Amino acid sequence: MVSVMFVFVSLTIVSINLKNFQATSNVILDEQSIFDYYQKWMIQFSRVYNDDLEKDMRFKVFKKNLKFIEKFNNMGNHSYKLGVNEFTDMTKEEFLATYTGLRGINVTSLPEVVDQTMSSRKLNFSELYFIKDWRNEGAVTPVKNQRSCECCWAFSAVAAVEGLTKISGKYLVSLSEQQFVDCFNGCNTGNIEDSLKYITKNGIYSDSEYPYQGKPGKCRSPAGPAIMIKGYERVPSNNEIALLDAVLRQPVSVAIDSSTASFMHYKEGVFDVPDCGIETDHAVALVGYGVTEDGIKYWLAKNSWGKNWGEKGYMRIRRMVEWPEGMCGVAQFAFYPVV
Repeated sequence: MVSVMFVFVSLTIVSINLKNFQATSNVILDEQSIFDYYQKWMIQFSRVYNDDLEKDMRFKVFKKNLKFIEKFNNMGNHSYKLGVNEFTDMTKEEFLATYTGLRGINVTSLPEVVDQTMSSRKLNFSELYFIKDWRNEGAVTPVKNQRSCECCWAFSAVAAVEGLTKISGKYLVSLSEQQFVDCFNGCNTGNIEDSLKYITKNGIYSDSEYPYQGKPGKCRSPAGPAIMIKGYERVPSNNEIALLDAVLRQPVSVAIDSSTASFMHYKEGVFDVPDCGIETDHAVALVGYGVTEDGIKYWLAKNSWGKNWGEKGYMRIRRMVEWPEGMCGVAQFAFYPVV
């Protein structure tokens, strides 16, 4: 029997690049081999613990998650795969409490000024069917990392504004999430709508003027905001066709349920989890959509967990599902800015 140690070393011997790790069905994960792999993982992600007690505790969590990933990938017949990332030493509960941050939206409390009607633009279904990727049109900034600050709502809203700025004939500029953290809501839970309201009223600085720190600081006022918007609109709830039309025109900020273990460990492919849930706890930006070679329709979501998660920071999520809320509730609460 081939030792799992040699499998792991072959994958990591040059640069210890754990991003390329894929579970292997013929491998038995024995304790020592997992620990050796864990040591390499710690180096890859510069993980340092306070003492041996914490390291031992984290190893147990890492081992549990690794076996979960291995078991899932070995089952096959899935449209997506899981993989090791920088969060593999965290429990699902710890992860959700640290890296999400979306506060629930009460639909009945939405102000009347928010336009919930369909766009007057007539839907062109032949146009809607094909792939749309705003990255190819220079309307998406590089993937960012919110780190251990519960401000996904800021990253989601900012991504939508960044995209609209470029599409409206200006230029692509990375905008400041730190401004929200310092001047608006800190590293506390928030929502997309309030974020867009803030930008409407105050404008937003560029990231170069107001760089991200991942923790609250003193609110500053540089020379002037880089971007102003007139307002925002809400995509009709539970309507993936309406959401498709919106994403065809610009990146859209959406709420999503990230509470399943598979979401945390997502590596690649089209995320398709019928029991994902619709209790939204996280916010991402939809920056496109498409269809795989075998006909699976998907949304292209830009996340804020860095490039080591998912498909270099992105996730493909199954589109046009049988239930109106969309996969993981993605069609429930969607907003886009207006200039």
